[in-house]
Amino acid sequence: MTCEAFDTLCKKGVILLDGAMGSQLRSKGMPVGVSTELWALEHPEVVSAIQRAYVDAGSDIIYAPTFSANRMGLEMHGVADRLAEINGGLVKLSKQAAAGRALVAGDFTTTGKPLEPVGKMSYQALLDIYREQVEAVAAAGPDLLVAETMLAVDECACFVEAARSVCDLPVMVTLTIEADGHLLFGGSIVEAVETLQAMGASAVGLNCSVGPDQLEAVVASMKAVATVPVIAKPNAGMPVMDERGQAHYSMTPDQFAASMARLVQAGASIIGGCCGTGPEYIAAMKEAVGEF
Repeated sequence: MTCEAFDTLCKKGVILLDGAMGSQLRSKGMPVGVSTELWALEHPEVVSAIQRAYVDAGSDIIYAPTFSANRMGLEMHGVADRLAEINGGLVKLSKQAAAGRALVAGDFTTTGKPLEPVGKMSYQALLDIYREQVEAVAAAGPDLLVAETMLAVDECACFVEAARSVCDLPVMVTLTIEADGHLLFGGSIVEAVETLQAMGASAVGLNCSVGPDQLEAVVASMKAVATVPVIAKPNAGMPVMDERGQAHYSMTPDQFAASMARLVQAGASIIGGCCGTGPEYIAAMKEAVGEF
Protein backbone atom coordinates (compact mmCIF):
# COMPACT_ATOMS: atom_id res chain seq x y z
CA MET A 1 0.00 0.00 0.00
CA THR A 2 1.18 3.52 -0.80
CA CYS A 3 -0.07 7.09 -0.94
CA GLU A 4 -2.12 5.93 -3.91
CA ALA A 5 -4.04 3.47 -1.70
CA PHE A 6 -5.00 6.27 0.71
CA ASP A 7 -5.98 8.58 -2.14
CA THR A 8 -8.14 5.85 -3.64
CA LEU A 9 -9.81 5.27 -0.29
CA CYS A 10 -10.56 8.98 0.06
CA LYS A 11 -12.36 8.96 -3.29
CA LYS A 12 -14.73 6.16 -2.32
CA GLY A 13 -16.72 8.26 0.13
CA VAL A 14 -16.73 8.36 3.91
CA ILE A 15 -13.74 6.57 5.47
CA LEU A 16 -14.26 4.67 8.70
CA LEU A 17 -11.48 4.60 11.28
CA ASP A 18 -11.39 2.30 14.31
CA GLY A 19 -12.46 3.01 17.89
CA ALA A 20 -10.63 3.04 21.20
CA MET A 21 -7.67 0.73 21.81
CA GLY A 22 -6.49 1.52 25.36
CA SER A 23 -9.84 0.88 27.03
CA GLN A 24 -10.29 -2.26 24.95
CA LEU A 25 -6.92 -3.56 26.15
CA ARG A 26 -7.82 -2.81 29.77
CA SER A 27 -11.08 -4.71 29.38
CA LYS A 28 -9.01 -7.68 28.19
CA GLY A 29 -6.77 -7.70 31.23
CA MET A 30 -4.10 -5.03 30.75
CA PRO A 31 -3.22 -3.69 34.23
CA VAL A 32 -2.98 -0.02 35.12
CA GLY A 33 0.49 1.55 35.21
CA VAL A 34 2.25 -0.58 32.60
CA SER A 35 3.53 0.47 29.19
CA THR A 36 0.49 0.00 26.97
CA GLU A 37 2.69 -0.51 23.94
CA LEU A 38 4.94 -3.14 25.55
CA TRP A 39 1.95 -4.97 27.01
CA ALA A 40 0.33 -4.98 23.56
CA LEU A 41 3.47 -6.41 21.98
CA GLU A 42 3.62 -9.13 24.64
CA HIS A 43 -0.06 -10.03 24.13
CA PRO A 44 -0.39 -10.17 20.33
CA GLU A 45 -3.47 -12.40 20.42
CA VAL A 46 -5.39 -9.73 22.37
CA VAL A 47 -4.41 -6.92 20.01
CA SER A 48 -5.17 -8.99 16.92
CA ALA A 49 -8.62 -9.93 18.18
CA ILE A 50 -9.51 -6.29 18.86
CA GLN A 51 -8.22 -5.13 15.49
CA ARG A 52 -9.97 -7.92 13.58
CA ALA A 53 -13.20 -6.96 15.35
CA TYR A 54 -12.80 -3.39 14.14
CA VAL A 55 -12.15 -4.53 10.57
CA ASP A 56 -15.16 -6.85 10.72
CA ALA A 57 -17.25 -3.91 11.97
CA GLY A 58 -16.27 -1.85 8.92
CA SER A 59 -13.06 0.05 9.72
CA ASP A 60 -11.22 1.07 6.55
CA ILE A 61 -8.15 2.14 8.59
CA ILE A 62 -6.94 0.71 11.89
CA TYR A 63 -4.31 2.29 14.12
CA ALA A 64 -1.28 0.28 15.18
CA PRO A 65 -1.00 0.65 19.00
CA THR A 66 2.26 2.61 18.83
CA PHE A 67 0.61 5.66 20.44
CA SER A 68 3.14 6.58 23.17
CA ALA A 69 6.07 4.47 21.97
CA ASN A 70 8.33 7.48 21.58
CA ARG A 71 11.54 7.79 23.59
CA MET A 72 9.95 9.90 26.34
CA GLY A 73 7.00 7.56 26.76
CA LEU A 74 9.11 4.41 26.84
CA GLU A 75 11.69 5.91 29.21
CA MET A 76 8.96 6.18 31.85
CA HIS A 77 8.83 2.37 31.87
CA GLY A 78 12.54 1.74 31.41
CA VAL A 79 12.24 0.28 27.90
CA ALA A 80 13.45 3.10 25.64
CA ASP A 81 16.19 0.80 24.36
CA ARG A 82 13.44 -1.34 22.77
CA LEU A 83 11.90 1.53 20.79
CA ALA A 84 12.56 0.06 17.34
CA GLU A 85 11.45 -3.42 18.42
CA ILE A 86 8.20 -2.21 19.99
CA ASN A 87 7.17 0.11 17.16
CA GLY A 88 8.14 -2.26 14.38
CA GLY A 89 6.55 -5.25 16.08
CA LEU A 90 3.23 -3.50 16.66
CA VAL A 91 3.00 -2.28 13.06
CA LYS A 92 3.70 -5.78 11.75
CA LEU A 93 1.17 -7.26 14.15
CA SER A 94 -1.45 -4.77 12.97
CA LYS A 95 -0.74 -5.54 9.32
CA GLN A 96 -1.27 -9.23 10.03
CA ALA A 97 -4.57 -8.49 11.76
CA ALA A 98 -5.74 -6.25 8.91
CA ALA A 99 -4.88 -8.98 6.40
CA GLY A 100 -5.27 -6.59 3.49
CA ARG A 101 -8.86 -5.70 4.42
CA ALA A 102 -7.94 -2.32 5.95
CA LEU A 103 -5.07 0.13 5.82
CA VAL A 104 -2.77 0.35 8.84
CA ALA A 105 -1.71 3.68 10.33
CA GLY A 106 1.36 4.06 12.53
CA ASP A 107 0.09 6.00 15.55
CA PHE A 108 1.83 8.90 17.35
CA THR A 109 0.82 11.39 20.03
CA THR A 110 1.86 14.40 22.07
CA THR A 111 4.69 14.23 24.58
CA GLY A 112 2.58 16.46 26.80
CA LYS A 113 5.45 18.95 27.00
CA PRO A 114 4.74 22.43 25.58
CA LEU A 115 7.33 23.84 23.20
CA GLU A 116 9.38 26.92 23.99
CA PRO A 117 8.68 29.67 24.92
CA VAL A 118 5.56 28.32 26.66
CA GLY A 119 7.41 25.26 27.96
CA LYS A 120 10.96 23.95 28.16
CA MET A 121 10.89 21.56 25.18
CA SER A 122 12.88 22.86 22.21
CA TYR A 123 11.61 22.39 18.68
CA GLN A 124 14.75 20.48 17.72
CA ALA A 125 14.43 18.12 20.70
CA LEU A 126 10.82 17.30 19.79
CA LEU A 127 11.75 16.94 16.13
CA ASP A 128 14.38 14.36 17.10
CA ILE A 129 11.89 12.47 19.29
CA TYR A 130 9.31 12.25 16.52
CA ARG A 131 11.85 11.49 13.80
CA GLU A 132 13.23 8.54 15.78
CA GLN A 133 9.79 7.02 16.21
CA VAL A 134 8.74 7.71 12.62
CA GLU A 135 11.85 5.92 11.38
CA ALA A 136 11.00 2.86 13.49
CA VAL A 137 7.37 2.82 12.42
CA ALA A 138 8.01 3.52 8.73
CA ALA A 139 10.56 0.71 8.52
CA ALA A 140 7.81 -1.79 9.35
CA GLY A 141 5.70 -0.77 6.33
CA PRO A 142 2.50 0.95 7.46
CA ASP A 143 0.18 2.49 4.87
CA LEU A 144 0.07 5.91 6.52
CA LEU A 145 0.92 7.81 9.70
CA VAL A 146 -1.38 9.54 12.17
CA ALA A 147 -0.64 11.89 15.06
CA GLU A 148 -3.62 12.02 17.43
CA THR A 149 -4.73 13.69 20.66
CA MET A 150 -2.29 16.51 19.91
CA LEU A 151 -2.46 19.64 22.05
CA ALA A 152 -0.97 22.48 19.98
CA VAL A 153 -0.37 23.51 16.40
CA ASP A 154 3.40 23.84 16.85
CA GLU A 155 3.88 20.25 18.04
CA CYS A 156 1.71 19.06 15.13
CA ALA A 157 3.86 21.03 12.72
CA CYS A 158 6.95 19.46 14.29
CA PHE A 159 5.48 15.99 13.76
CA VAL A 160 4.61 16.67 10.13
CA GLU A 161 8.13 17.97 9.49
CA ALA A 162 9.62 14.87 11.14
CA ALA A 163 7.42 12.56 9.08
CA ARG A 164 8.17 14.32 5.83
CA SER A 165 11.92 14.13 6.55
CA VAL A 166 11.74 10.34 6.84
CA CYS A 167 9.16 9.09 4.33
CA ASP A 168 6.46 10.05 1.85
CA LEU A 169 3.58 8.23 3.56
CA PRO A 170 0.27 10.07 3.93
CA VAL A 171 0.07 11.92 7.26
CA MET A 172 -3.14 12.52 9.20
CA VAL A 173 -3.24 14.81 12.24
CA THR A 174 -5.97 15.16 14.87
CA LEU A 175 -6.02 17.44 17.90
CA THR A 176 -8.05 17.34 21.08
CA ILE A 177 -10.13 20.47 21.55
CA GLU A 178 -12.64 22.26 23.74
CA ALA A 179 -16.26 22.17 22.61
CA ASP A 180 -15.84 25.67 21.11
CA GLY A 181 -12.91 24.61 18.92
CA HIS A 182 -10.09 26.04 21.02
CA LEU A 183 -6.94 23.96 21.55
CA LEU A 184 -5.73 23.06 25.03
CA PHE A 185 -2.36 24.81 24.55
CA GLY A 186 -3.77 27.86 22.75
CA GLY A 187 -5.02 28.60 19.25
CA SER A 188 -7.97 27.07 17.43
CA ILE A 189 -8.69 23.97 15.37
CA VAL A 190 -9.41 26.15 12.32
CA GLU A 191 -5.91 27.63 12.54
CA ALA A 192 -4.56 24.11 12.88
CA VAL A 193 -6.30 22.97 9.70
CA GLU A 194 -4.96 25.92 7.73
CA THR A 195 -1.39 25.50 8.99
CA LEU A 196 -1.10 21.72 8.72
CA GLN A 197 -2.64 21.32 5.28
CA ALA A 198 -0.21 23.98 4.05
CA MET A 199 2.63 21.86 5.43
CA GLY A 200 1.45 18.82 3.51
CA ALA A 201 -0.80 16.94 5.93
CA SER A 202 -3.12 14.61 4.02
CA ALA A 203 -6.07 15.04 6.42
CA VAL A 204 -6.65 17.11 9.56
CA GLY A 205 -9.26 17.14 12.31
CA LEU A 206 -10.09 16.30 15.91
CA ASN A 207 -10.18 13.32 18.22
CA CYS A 208 -11.00 12.57 21.84
CA SER A 209 -12.37 15.91 23.15
CA VAL A 210 -16.11 15.71 23.77
CA GLY A 211 -19.02 13.80 22.25
CA PRO A 212 -20.03 14.21 18.60
CA ASP A 213 -23.28 15.87 19.63
CA GLN A 214 -21.27 18.98 20.60
CA LEU A 215 -19.11 19.25 17.50
CA GLU A 216 -21.27 20.08 14.48
CA ALA A 217 -20.35 23.78 14.44
CA VAL A 218 -16.66 22.96 14.94
CA VAL A 219 -16.61 20.47 12.07
CA ALA A 220 -18.42 22.94 9.83
CA SER A 221 -15.82 25.60 10.66
CA MET A 222 -12.99 23.19 9.75
CA LYS A 223 -14.69 22.21 6.51
CA ALA A 224 -15.03 25.88 5.55
CA VAL A 225 -11.24 26.27 5.32
CA ALA A 226 -10.14 22.71 4.52
CA THR A 227 -8.56 21.65 1.25
CA VAL A 228 -7.96 18.14 2.63
CA PRO A 229 -10.38 15.64 4.22
CA VAL A 230 -11.69 16.59 7.68
CA ILE A 231 -11.36 13.97 10.44
CA ALA A 232 -13.72 13.49 13.40
CA LYS A 233 -12.91 10.78 15.98
CA PRO A 234 -14.63 11.96 19.19
CA ASN A 235 -15.46 10.26 22.48
CA ALA A 236 -18.76 8.49 23.13
CA GLY A 237 -20.05 11.50 25.03
CA MET A 238 -18.81 12.77 28.36
CA PRO A 239 -17.40 10.33 30.92
CA VAL A 240 -19.13 9.47 34.19
CA MET A 241 -16.86 8.07 36.91
CA ASP A 242 -18.08 5.10 38.95
CA GLU A 243 -17.22 4.31 42.57
CA ARG A 244 -14.04 2.50 41.45
CA GLY A 245 -12.82 5.52 39.52
CA GLN A 246 -13.48 3.96 36.12
CA ALA A 247 -14.91 6.08 33.30
CA HIS A 248 -18.16 5.18 31.60
CA TYR A 249 -19.36 7.09 28.56
CA SER A 250 -22.89 8.31 28.08
CA MET A 251 -23.70 7.59 24.43
CA THR A 252 -24.95 4.24 23.14
CA PRO A 253 -23.67 2.99 19.79
CA ASP A 254 -26.87 4.12 18.05
CA GLN A 255 -26.80 7.57 19.66
CA PHE A 256 -23.14 7.98 18.75
CA ALA A 257 -23.73 6.85 15.17
CA ALA A 258 -26.64 9.25 14.68
CA SER A 259 -24.52 12.16 15.87
CA MET A 260 -21.61 11.05 13.67
CA ALA A 261 -23.92 11.07 10.66
CA ARG A 262 -24.65 14.72 11.42
CA LEU A 263 -20.88 15.41 11.55
CA VAL A 264 -20.59 13.90 8.08
CA GLN A 265 -23.32 16.26 6.92
CA ALA A 266 -21.33 19.10 8.51
CA GLY A 267 -18.24 18.18 6.50
CA ALA A 268 -16.32 15.30 8.09
CA SER A 269 -15.31 12.57 5.67
CA ILE A 270 -12.95 10.48 7.84
CA ILE A 271 -14.70 9.34 11.01
CA GLY A 272 -14.17 7.00 13.93
CA GLY A 273 -14.43 6.75 17.69
CA CYS A 274 -12.14 7.53 20.61
CA CYS A 275 -12.68 6.95 24.34
CA GLY A 276 -15.69 4.80 25.17
CA THR A 277 -16.11 3.31 21.70
CA GLY A 278 -15.64 -0.29 20.61
CA PRO A 279 -16.38 -2.32 17.48
CA GLU A 280 -20.13 -2.07 18.06
CA TYR A 281 -19.86 1.72 17.69
CA ILE A 282 -18.05 1.38 14.36
CA ALA A 283 -20.67 -1.08 13.10
CA ALA A 284 -23.49 1.31 14.06
CA MET A 285 -21.63 4.20 12.44
CA LYS A 286 -21.14 2.23 9.22
CA GLU A 287 -24.88 1.64 9.03
CA ALA A 288 -25.71 5.26 9.83
CA VAL A 289 -23.43 6.77 7.18
CA GLY A 290 -23.94 4.13 4.53
CA GLU A 291 -25.99 6.50 2.41
CA PHE A 292 -23.25 9.16 2.20
